[in-house]
Amino acid sequence: MRTVVTGGAGFLGSHICDYLLDKGHEGICLDNLITGSTDNICHLMGNDRFMFLKHDVTNYNFIDGDVDNVLHFASPASPVDYLNYPIQTLKVGSLGTHKALGLAKAKTARFLIASTSEIYGDPQVHPQTEDYWGNVNPIGYRGVYDEAKRFAEAMTMAYHRYHGGETRIVRIFNTYGPRMRLDDGRALPTFMGQALRGEQITVFGDGSQTRSFCYVADLVEGIYRLLVSDETMPVNIGNPEELSIMQVANEVLELIGGRSRIVRTPLPNDYADDPKVRRPDITRARNILGWEPKVTRAEGFKATLEYFRSGLEEQAS
Repeated sequence: MRTVVTGGAGFLGSHICDYLLDKGHEGICLDNLITGSTDNICHLMGNDRFMFLKHDVTNYNFIDGDVDNVLHFASPASPVDYLNYPIQTLKVGSLGTHKALGLAKAKTARFLIASTSEIYGDPQVHPQTEDYWGNVNPIGYRGVYDEAKRFAEAMTMAYHRYHGGETRIVRIFNTYGPRMRLDDGRALPTFMGQALRGEQITVFGDGSQTRSFCYVADLVEGIYRLLVSDETMPVNIGNPEELSIMQVANEVLELIGGRSRIVRTPLPNDYADDPKVRRPDITRARNILGWEPKVTRAEGFKATLEYFRSGLEEQAS
């Protein structure tokens, strides 16, 4: 198998590349490094089955030779990133998806789009099932990401229906693990970074908003199972164990200890459409893929903390 991964130098993309190489694939990583980093894939550079190409996937994507799969993971994915790069986020979800689908069509390759739980917006249905259409503010701050992914799903289904392409859609819920950036603005790395530095742990609002955290190794396993399945409709991949942001802060504080304490701060303006609840219904993943998460939160948090701790120690030395 020869597989192209757009955004392959990012947090999720790099773990996908690792997994594919372990499965015997040849991997071709395309990334313009706006939010990705070669640090995430440097351990693969000596592998003769791996190739990295610095490339903006919103432009024409040329790959010499056969391609069996195209996995489109290119996109800023955290609020900090897509608020810093709103136009690029919209372009990679629209033009980038179109170009990636075009590559898959030209190579008669299977295509998988990394969509997101954010297509559900601030949901009025809980937990979220794949047949829920969502509650999204298209002109809000978060709309650049939400609508980019909604368009990407629509484009993917159009290629499937009109061109007969083999397409897959994975809706990814909150994921964490090694290779996240401490400064990406998401709750877990923010809390862990603050606690490791002995700073106050800042919780926006009253902390009652909920999330469901899936360890990256579990997520990648689910994505691969979807890729090799016959399922063409969207599938949620995430951990259905729901907890509040305040619970996350308390668990981080208990895990790290030290002199940090939790403080509440008002929600910034760009968090106005921040989802109040988030929990995947993974019935389809269980029934169709035989998948469900296995790594406990205690195990996953510990592994992630050690990654962040070693990174901070390297910076200090």
